[in-house]
Amino acid sequence: MQLRQVEIFALRMRLRHPFETSFGREDDREFLLVRAETEDFVGWGEVTVSRDPFYSYETVATAQSVLHDYLVPWVLARPIGHPDELGPRFAQVRGHQMAKSGLEGAVWDIYAQELGLPLSTALGGTRQEIEVGISIGIEPTAELLLKQVERFLGEGYRRFKIKIKPGVDYDRLKAVRKEFGAIPMMADANSAYTLDDLPLLQRLDDLDLMMIEQPLAYDDIIDHATLQKQLRTPICLDESIHGPGDLRKAIALGSGRILNVKIGRLGGLSESVQSHNLCQDAGWPVWCGGMLESGVGRLHNVAITTLPGFTLPGDTAASSRYWQEDIIEPEVIVSPRGTIQVPDAPGLGHKVREDMVRSMAHAHWAMRS
Repeated sequence: MQLRQVEIFALRMRLRHPFETSFGREDDREFLLVRAETEDFVGWGEVTVSRDPFYSYETVATAQSVLHDYLVPWVLARPIGHPDELGPRFAQVRGHQMAKSGLEGAVWDIYAQELGLPLSTALGGTRQEIEVGISIGIEPTAELLLKQVERFLGEGYRRFKIKIKPGVDYDRLKAVRKEFGAIPMMADANSAYTLDDLPLLQRLDDLDLMMIEQPLAYDDIIDHATLQKQLRTPICLDESIHGPGDLRKAIALGSGRILNVKIGRLGGLSESVQSHNLCQDAGWPVWCGGMLESGVGRLHNVAITTLPGFTLPGDTAASSRYWQEDIIEPEVIVSPRGTIQVPDAPGLGHKVREDMVRSMAHAHWAMRS
């Protein structure tokens, strides 16, 4: 595969409903799209950054700079035999996993098209449909949270992730449990707690949660190991795992029992497959987390979730959950049974609305070999 051009688009898309976590509130989503082309094919990837360095140190600005100055010239410089080669090619740039992931995702899309295979099959996936859950941000009141849960239950979602932060945690989750009984429910803390909050976190054991996601610091696996020993509820690691190397250490330490696979955070699809394999060997279930992706990133999430270790419903909700109008057609749809049908056409399997992308982009860069 020889890429002849790579384009980067900076987009801002308005969310249908504000989304609040312990980091703050988002009303719109800023991110980058990558369009790569060979003589015969076009591939798309999404850089799942944000405007601000709150979830990650990476931002739209840093990702654009790293892509433009380093990563894109390196992929244009010589042919690519397999997408797995990009990890070693990018290794000289430390970190910047989301920038790497967006470009690598576009290459994976082209690679699957060259093989005439859906991206899911090219990755080694076997499922024709995947189970999905929903992520619900911090609502202003418990009553509004209950209305959200009721709505999404009616739409068929299989698992409910409730964002929490200090002061908006146990009572909110207890209200959901009281109102809706034994629905599959988990809490996501986004690093908002410390070991000083152990009594509160132990109270959450009473609520029969599937897991507590990343309760402690974003760069920690030591304190999480201490906490996991004192909780019945499994800890799911997110922000502190940036690739298979971090994961191996966390497994050895017992820092949790479940992994949230976010393709961007892990550095791409190849790194995500490796992380999935490590978790399978360790007996850790995995699931696919969301970053408020557009349809492009959403389709990459659908593809990775077809691997056998993804035994828990992920965050890949329908396009209409977040967007009035998505940039792919057809849009991602969740069935009344809480499942998404995996595309069977080559590559991503859906058409990217390129005219819409170009008209929406507030900045655009193109580089040729």
